[in-house]
Amino acid sequence: MTDATSALPDPGLRHSPLHERHAALGAKFAPFGGWLMPLEYAGSGVLREHTAVREQVGVFDVSHLGKLRVAGPGAAAFVNSCLTADLERVGTGQAQYTFCCDEATGGVIDDLIAYRVADDDIFLIPNAANAAEVLRRLRAAAPEGITVEDLHDAYAVLAVQGPRSAELLTALGLPAGHDYMSFRTAGFAGAQVIVCRTGYTGEHGYELVVPAAAAVAVWDALFAAGAPYGLVAAGLGARDTLRTEMGYPLHGQDLSPEITPVQARSGWAVGWNKPAFWGRGALLAEKEAGARRTLWGLVAAGRGIARCGMSVHAGDAVVGTVTSGTFSPTRKAGVALALLDRAAGLAEGDTVEVDVRGRRLPMQVVRPPFVPSSVR
Repeated sequence: MTDATSALPDPGLRHSPLHERHAALGAKFAPFGGWLMPLEYAGSGVLREHTAVREQVGVFDVSHLGKLRVAGPGAAAFVNSCLTADLERVGTGQAQYTFCCDEATGGVIDDLIAYRVADDDIFLIPNAANAAEVLRRLRAAAPEGITVEDLHDAYAVLAVQGPRSAELLTALGLPAGHDYMSFRTAGFAGAQVIVCRTGYTGEHGYELVVPAAAAVAVWDALFAAGAPYGLVAAGLGARDTLRTEMGYPLHGQDLSPEITPVQARSGWAVGWNKPAFWGRGALLAEKEAGARRTLWGLVAAGRGIARCGMSVHAGDAVVGTVTSGTFSPTRKAGVALALLDRAAGLAEGDTVEVDVRGRRLPMQVVRPPFVPSSVR
C-alpha cells in the first residue's frame, strides 16, 4: 500500500484516468488486478465511506474493471453459447450477471456483467485480473464475422451508489429512473455516458461507463453537485465491506476456477435449459449429484474477525474454509463467507468455530445477505 506521495510499489501497474484526482484527495493506494487504485481517502476512511454509501451516496472509481465488446451478426447468440446465463431472457438496454466457466470443470474463470446493446453488439465488463483471459477465450471461440474488442483502457467506470444516488444523477441531468439491471445512454461533458442501474454494494445505485478522456469532467461534475446529497469518494476498502455485507462473491476468493457457481449458491445465474454454454456438462452433473461444499454466511457471536483462508471447525473436525471476512459496520459484528462441507450436515442456525490465529471464534451459520438489499 502507498499514500499519494510515496513511491509506487510497481511501476508496471496501470493508473486510472482519475489517478491525480485521487492523489489530490489524499488517497491511500493499493495494487489491485494490475492497477493502482484508491483503498481509502484521507479524512474519511473505510468506516465513513461505507456509512455514506449505506445512508447517502458515495462514488467509487472502478476503472480497473475490464471492458470488452463482442460485435457482428449473431453476437448475442455467440455470447449466449459461451457464458452461463440465458442472454435471451433480457432485451436491448438490459444487463445480466453471468459467468465464464471452464469447459471441463465448471469452475469460474470470471463473473461479469453482459450489456445487450443490440443483437449484434454485446458489451461485457469482467474483473480486472481476468479480463485478458475472458478476451482470449472469447476470441478463440468466435466464428468468422464476430469480433471481440479489448476496450480496457478506452473507458473509465464510476460507481455512484447509495439511497441518494438517483437525486444526484437527476441534478446533473443524467437518466436515473430506469429499472434495476438496465441501462441508458446520455450525452454529458461532451461524451456519451452509459448509465447502468447496477452496482456491487447492495444499495440503489448506478455505474457510469465513461470514455476515458471525459472521466475527469464527469468526476468533477459529480463533486460540484454532490455536497447537498452527502457525496463522498469511496475506495476499495469500503467496496469490500459493502459487498461482503451483501454476500456478494469476490472472484479469487468466493469464486475461482476451483469454485463453481453451484458451490457458490449462484445457480440462479446459470441458464440450465440452454443447449450450450461453457462448463454445462460439469455443472449439470454437479447440480444433479449435489455439491460437496456450499457457500454459507457466518456471523461472529463475540469479538473477532474471520479472514480468508481460516479454517472452520465443528468440534474436532475441520468442516470448511473462510473465503471472505470483515467487520460489518452495519451489524457491528464480524461476518464472513465460508465454503462448508456438505458431509458435515450443517444448517442455518448452527454454531461453528473459526480458528483466528490459534483462538476459536464462535460463529453462527446463516444465509447471506447479512443486511437487507436495497438495490431496487
